[in-house]
Amino acid sequence: MATPQLLIVSSSYSDTDRARLEAAAPSLSVGETTEIAALSEAQRAGITVAAFKGHKPFGTDVMALLPNLKLIANFGVGYDSIDAAGAAKLGIKVTNTPDVLNDDVADLAVAMLLACCREVVKADAWVRSGDWGRKGDMPLNRKMSGGKLGIVGLGRIGRDIAERFAAFKMDIHYHSRSEKQTPGWTYHADVVDLAREVDFLVVALVGGAATKGYVSREVIQALGPRGIIINISRGTTIDEAAMLDALESGAIAGAGLDVFLNEPRVDPRFFALPNVVLQPHQGSATVETRRDMALLQLENIKMQLAGKPLVTPVN
Repeated sequence: MATPQLLIVSSSYSDTDRARLEAAAPSLSVGETTEIAALSEAQRAGITVAAFKGHKPFGTDVMALLPNLKLIANFGVGYDSIDAAGAAKLGIKVTNTPDVLNDDVADLAVAMLLACCREVVKADAWVRSGDWGRKGDMPLNRKMSGGKLGIVGLGRIGRDIAERFAAFKMDIHYHSRSEKQTPGWTYHADVVDLAREVDFLVVALVGGAATKGYVSREVIQALGPRGIIINISRGTTIDEAAMLDALESGAIAGAGLDVFLNEPRVDPRFFALPNVVLQPHQGSATVETRRDMALLQLENIKMQLAGKPLVTPVN
């Protein structure tokens, strides 16, 4: 039997995706990075590539257990669980799966803001419960089109989000590390100034230590009592306790959230709130996009095994 070269780090691959990976090279599987230490020294020494689809940290301490590791191929555009800088110092490359998921994530951002403004979840329950027949029409809700939208982080996904909302005749404002070439959108160098100016705030930042709590209590307060927050980035990018306080007190009007600080163990304070739309971190969770992400991850692995340039390196 050939010595395993590929380590599959996840218990959540579909049978189809796992079969593709196993066909690429002799392989071993673990559920999370915490299980790597239990492999034998000989097994760990044979691994040159890791296919990673996990949430536990993949730090240099874990990498050190795999002395011949050359590539960590991440499933997903966000790679904040991986110490990419540390990997580079060890001569280990990291890849991710950008662009193929932009459409789905941007679509969900639009869907959540529409759901918040038009109270879609409440309206569905109004019909199902029979309240429409018993109580009549729901109270009027809120128009989204034509409002002022602020985007925190105008990267690939942030730009796609902006372009979608521009089609709703919205006035687009944004904050990023530098001013971008845009079709008349308004740049704000300060995120608090951005929040103060807009009706709706969409968070599209990358995760990691540099953006932890970036949408701070001050930013949330600046958004004001008509403001709605949409987060499709990482739960760490917002001061979650400050957001909960604001939602409970009416300091902001609502939120649409696909990500949370300690997901999937969501703070139960959210469950009592009538002014939030909650999603189970499913921004890229369509059959088509998850297939394309798996294929891009696999392509990076194949390129590494063949000694060819990687498709989407990040370090």
